[in-house]
Amino acid sequence: MAGHVNRQIRLAARPANLPRESDFNLAEGPILEPREGEVLVRVIWLSLDPYQRGRMRATHPYATPMELGEVIVGGVVGKIVRSRTPAFTEGEVVEGPLGWQEYAVSDGSNLRKVDTSLGPLSTALGVLGMPGMTAYFGFLEVGQPRTGDTVVVSAASGAVGQVVGQISKIMGCRTVGIAGTPEKIDYIKHDLGFDAGINYKTENVNAELAEVCPLGVDVYFDNVGGPITDAVLDHINVGARISICGSISQYNLEEPELGPRKMGLLVGKQARAEGFLVGQFRNRHEEGRQRIAGWIKEGRIKYREDVVDGIENAPGAFIGLMQGENFGKLLVKVSED
Repeated sequence: MAGHVNRQIRLAARPANLPRESDFNLAEGPILEPREGEVLVRVIWLSLDPYQRGRMRATHPYATPMELGEVIVGGVVGKIVRSRTPAFTEGEVVEGPLGWQEYAVSDGSNLRKVDTSLGPLSTALGVLGMPGMTAYFGFLEVGQPRTGDTVVVSAASGAVGQVVGQISKIMGCRTVGIAGTPEKIDYIKHDLGFDAGINYKTENVNAELAEVCPLGVDVYFDNVGGPITDAVLDHINVGARISICGSISQYNLEEPELGPRKMGLLVGKQARAEGFLVGQFRNRHEEGRQRIAGWIKEGRIKYREDVVDGIENAPGAFIGLMQGENFGKLLVKVSED
């Protein structure tokens, strides 16, 4: 595309602890033309997610680490502006892991056509995208909630937690959320319908759990790990299910905290803790997407997005994400719809 450049955010250095602006590099280059069998995508929305921090390390337990100088990995929603394959037509909206850049070339194998009738384009990266599917399958399939259960969700106002909590209420469960500001606690209780909220920065989580979960905890959806998870484990019931989604409290530590520290509690409680990846349910994502879209249309699920404008602001927004500054699903608006 003559007269245009492609701006990209590349990994300049591997963060030692909390990422810094100097760990990222804003680079400019030409917009590549697709070859036979490929498409050129103009990125509209970019997703910022905690898992990206792990990919910046030199080693990763289940995914390929990014190389220095590589475009930062990340999901996007964009529009096909050039197509040299019959599988896609120009103007179609797609979603895929095309990274932190304004334009990307793909052979189409990693792209999903977005059903624009289900919601705004941004939702394909949020409530109807990877975070929504993580919440849906991680809670329903791994957590296996039953009517009347007490459910605790950490990082409850985030992209995944806000959906988990609302599905919990739909399933007839008492739902308690843990978050880090009074505004987030007010949001999950009064906007999303959680039964109670705990501010982990100003309240004693263990003591508050005893107060708001007098019958114990049946399902814990764990987004954070660390001391918060230790506190929840003290209150699990016999037969409890713990769905391990993430451990953001550990992501920026040079050396992880010692643990797991209280897994022995699972023995006496005959409880189960299970980690999962959203990709293991890939062949069922459309099922989850359609069900959540239906709940949104019925007014049973609400969602909040935290939007930052401009690819150049992605690093600063990501650093804020690692410190819990985002409120809802964090997105970068790269170009106009």
